[in-house]
Amino acid sequence: MTPPPTLSFQLATISQQDEWDRYVSTHEQATAYHKFAWLLAVKNAYGHAISGVIARETQTNEVVGVFPAILMKTPIIGRQLCSLPYCDVGYPVADSSEVVSEMQRFLESQQIKHNSQNFEIRDVAETPSEKTHLQHKKVRMLLPLPQSSEVLLASFKSKLRSQVRKAEKNGLEVKLGCSQQLVADFYGVYTRNMRDLGSPVHAKKWFEQIVEAYADSSIISVIYKGDTPIGAGLVIKNGKHASIPWASTLREFNPLAPNMMLYWSLLAHCADSGITEFDFGRSTFEEGTYRFKKQWGATPQLLNWKKLDKNNQYVREKEHNQAPSKLRPLIENIWRKLPLGLTITTGSVIRPYISL
Repeated sequence: MTPPPTLSFQLATISQQDEWDRYVSTHEQATAYHKFAWLLAVKNAYGHAISGVIARETQTNEVVGVFPAILMKTPIIGRQLCSLPYCDVGYPVADSSEVVSEMQRFLESQQIKHNSQNFEIRDVAETPSEKTHLQHKKVRMLLPLPQSSEVLLASFKSKLRSQVRKAEKNGLEVKLGCSQQLVADFYGVYTRNMRDLGSPVHAKKWFEQIVEAYADSSIISVIYKGDTPIGAGLVIKNGKHASIPWASTLREFNPLAPNMMLYWSLLAHCADSGITEFDFGRSTFEEGTYRFKKQWGATPQLLNWKKLDKNNQYVREKEHNQAPSKLRPLIENIWRKLPLGLTITTGSVIRPYISL
């Protein structure tokens, strides 16, 4: 009987980026967030430590699994281990469930070593066939893409196709790329939209580092009314998978349908670039953003975020999914009324320590 392979585990370093990315580029469960670029952007933008694990089969030295993670040092709260911050997913990918279990045990030992207060794993779960079980749950919306934008457009209902064309008829234009000007235009739309939503923003350097780390595996789309940027989105890619972490439009221009042109431009780009799955990101089942993503044909996958305390015990669900603070609506309302420049400055200071 052949003995089971001997495994070795270590915290990944920047020198191992190429072999890390070779592994995740071919793993069917890996997302764009699993690329080493996400870890690198977090480190370079915000200074948090890379704590991703790379697993090898000892005899061959072949990579058999990776577990992306970041050790965040947060004022007052202390250290927190997160897989992964600032996005929806960061679960481990490996050749087997045994490798996954061993990598998690390795990270749990790191949690104790660094006195981390908790360890959060942003995983996914099998989506229940009975949709009533999804009520009030967080899901990510996934859309299979055909081999070309032409085929994709033909698959849409006539109403959706007319909405896509509406933006063009209203005189809107789109530019795609990763130039510094597009990053700046994206950031201008993003910061105004987040202020209007009452939410703190990332620093501009965060997006600059994402574009630098992902390079050709990233794309920005900006929608213009004349010379004014009114909509923008950022997509990152890994193999045949693409995700859109951020998309924004200026609400006063929404009657012109910039959001339809924005998403279509990115979906078309991905379909024509060999992407076969597009991740629209997180939504609450049957709420507004869910319905917007559903109209494109996307279907839900249940998110399963888990948290371990400093004793490596899972936090009970009723503790992990606490009701929102009653102060939140008040704080959001105050934030919306602040000058834009102040929200950017303040948000850039506090956002590195908010893992959502």
